[in-house]
Amino acid sequence: MRRAGDALRRRYGNRRQLSVGFKGLFGRLPVAVIFLLICTVSLFASLKGNNSSLNRPQDFRVDEFWDIAASGGWRPSSAPRSNWPSPPVRSNGFLRVRCNGGLNQQRSAICNAVLAARIMNATLVLPELDANSFWHDDSGFQGIYDVEHFIKSLRYDVHIVEKLPEIQKNGNTKKMKAYQVRPPRDAPISWYTTVAFEKMKEHGAIYLTPFSHRLAEEIDNHEYQRLRCRVNYHALRFKPHIMHLSNSIINQLRAQGHFMAIHLRFEMDMLAFAGNFILSEQIRVPTKFHRCIDIFTPEEQGILKKYRRENFAEKELVYSERRAIGKCPLTPEEVGLILRAMGFGNSTRIYLAAGELFGGDRFMKPFRALFPQLENHNTVLPTQELTGNKQGLVGSAVDYMVCLLSDIFMPTYDGPSNFANNLMGHRLYYGFRTTIQPNRKALAPIFIDRENGKTSGFEEAIRRVMFNSEFGGPHKRVPPKSFYTNSWPECFCQTSPKDPADQCPPDNVVEILNRQLYGEQNVTSEFVS
Repeated sequence: MRRAGDALRRRYGNRRQLSVGFKGLFGRLPVAVIFLLICTVSLFASLKGNNSSLNRPQDFRVDEFWDIAASGGWRPSSAPRSNWPSPPVRSNGFLRVRCNGGLNQQRSAICNAVLAARIMNATLVLPELDANSFWHDDSGFQGIYDVEHFIKSLRYDVHIVEKLPEIQKNGNTKKMKAYQVRPPRDAPISWYTTVAFEKMKEHGAIYLTPFSHRLAEEIDNHEYQRLRCRVNYHALRFKPHIMHLSNSIINQLRAQGHFMAIHLRFEMDMLAFAGNFILSEQIRVPTKFHRCIDIFTPEEQGILKKYRRENFAEKELVYSERRAIGKCPLTPEEVGLILRAMGFGNSTRIYLAAGELFGGDRFMKPFRALFPQLENHNTVLPTQELTGNKQGLVGSAVDYMVCLLSDIFMPTYDGPSNFANNLMGHRLYYGFRTTIQPNRKALAPIFIDRENGKTSGFEEAIRRVMFNSEFGGPHKRVPPKSFYTNSWPECFCQTSPKDPADQCPPDNVVEILNRQLYGEQNVTSEFVS
């Protein structure tokens, strides 16, 4: 894990050693002298204020963000480390699943489906992708992912077929039917080895729907977790035309140097989910917290209220509490102010991965004033290249690849954002690539003070929060963080481990990933950890 303190320690040495030295000195001084020394130091510190170079977060050079984070000798590896037999020739039946949600919720569901098939020794039918109401996209698995690569990559893990087989019954040939089962949310492995398995043996095929978050993420079996990583980071490869579009955008952006990708989650569904509007006319909100709701017109608030009513469970929201604990999505202007406080200049090239921003261009103007070099897939590529490809799951897949390979990635809202969470995990696996994660809870009082006219020390306060964040190195997964956001240490290994169980296999997974991404082209060192 890389923090601003790491840079300061490299520059000034370990402060713990300094404190030990002071303790030794204090042990040889009279108490009165020690008291006088402490008072003198305290007075000096109060006079110096933020000028103390040891405590100034701005001493962390922003240029360091463009490099990958320190790996500590770790590298990605999802290869089995113990006995992992190939699936038996004869399976126990067929497993169908319908993956609901957006692209990345479906992606996690596909990983879970493969693992469920392995657990039950089932033949997996190519997962179905829900033509959901938000995207209005019926591309299906075959329209988004490379089917041949998917099946071939997992041939040592599970049997996969593209459709259920036909069967002979009473002299007639008919398509096999799967018995429909609704799995519980976050079901344990035991549910699949009992309830699901028994239905499969009884009917020959089962159909699990809906299939989102239907298998527990925290499993005390590292080989099962590594299988999820093999699916997510190796087997799920987008189709060639999506990779072509993504590479065209990346090449255009890289032609002018480094670039940052921001997932700007200021969209209708997220704003409605977060409750960033008034549900009840009776709710009274203190003036200093109005920023969370009054940025929208009455008409816009009506649209959000309607969307929330139709798509999310009804509950009363106390807006003062939600803003103070960081539940309000960051506005584009707030994102720009964070980056400016961190030291990024107005020449920084930024790619915006987002759907249609709610509220129109008025919210983008302050951001664009701070960072004029803003791009998205519409501005980078000619219109004819994007025709028929920029909407729905395909557009989301292109944004995913650009964000994955950007020098810096910044999600503005994690929580329920599967896009941001999966990308953070993928970038960690893909060579500890820098990710900037705003701590909205810690930032909220700073922005509230600014809105109320207290601007003194604003940027210094932003830096203190931001430079105490994780930037992409190995770090412990703390609940409720998802396994798909951070698969360390299960899907990583060490080149010189203290524990032999962490020993890396001989191959370099990042090099393999690059060969898969770019075919037989030469891979530049910038993509290899």
